[in-house]
Amino acid sequence: MKLTVRSIFGIATGALMITATSPTVAWGADAAAGKAVYAAKCKACHGATGEGNPSMAKMLKVELKPLSETTADVKEVVTKGQGKMKPVASVTGADLDNVVAYVKTLKK
Repeated sequence: MKLTVRSIFGIATGALMITATSPTVAWGADAAAGKAVYAAKCKACHGATGEGNPSMAKMLKVELKPLSETTADVKEVVTKGQGKMKPVASVTGADLDNVVAYVKTLKK
């Protein structure tokens, strides 16, 4: 098979699209950096292990639920909020990817 600039471009574009739409965290998110963001923005309500803070749940009159396991779900809840949880507007871009990577380490 003879590779041309056009075919190489097509292969590269296809690979990029698959990677960009992958449900996993693309581009090498940093779970260690995510831990710092989680500690500052999430831990008070969700607890150190992601299982929830019982006293916060009681105060807010909500049921304790473990954090979601999918990248898309975590990103949606952080950016849009859910139930009594408001969106966390300050967690975007790389910080959001890093928090998702850290949350995934809690599930192991």
